[in-house]
Amino acid sequence: MLLTRYGLREWMIITLAAALPAAAGVSFGWWWLAIAAGVVWLALVSFFRDPLFRKPASTDARDWVSPADGLVSAVIEVPEHPSTNGPATIVRVYLSVLDVHVNRSPCDGTVRDLVHTPGKYLDVRIEESAKVNESLLMRLESASGIAFGVKQIAGKVARRIVNPQQAGARLARGERYGMIKFGSTTELIVPTAEVEKVCVSKGDRVTGGVTVVVRVRR
Repeated sequence: MLLTRYGLREWMIITLAAALPAAAGVSFGWWWLAIAAGVVWLALVSFFRDPLFRKPASTDARDWVSPADGLVSAVIEVPEHPSTNGPATIVRVYLSVLDVHVNRSPCDGTVRDLVHTPGKYLDVRIEESAKVNESLLMRLESASGIAFGVKQIAGKVARRIVNPQQAGARLARGERYGMIKFGSTTELIVPTAEVEKVCVSKGDRVTGGVTVVVRVRR
């Protein structure tokens, strides 16, 4: 288990802030203070954990994996989406503050562009939040030529979307590409015509880079 580089500033600040009361507790024999500082440090820094050795549950390149850890909050079809220029199937994943927040690529692909949309900061458990909250849409093309997107959506507490990718960058299936800090939503958007099977349902728990959420036709 590592701490993600996307949260370097935050977990260093947390560590320094916790070190002061912990040192005071040890110096003055206030062990309760040192223990409390350690517990708080562990709880906060665990948000930035980055599990190692994750592998897709399937070796078939047509099986696309979840871009995030969390709970599937919706599986919907829309008549039009800027990622696909046509009908799209969206798998939406809700990440609580207890989930790993590192995002991962669902398949091998190349980044086409990134589109940032300013917006509100509604609680991501409210369905409307997926449409009106601040978001970052990364549009990609899979190795087999499918135009698709992954969308990071900020929430009431999570107000910082991190995605350092640039147009032309290549990502492997399961590779880390960014994170959203402190509770959020991530969407996988696939052209409906390219979907052979949606492998998850609303309420399912998924693991980023591991759980197969969609099988595509090519």
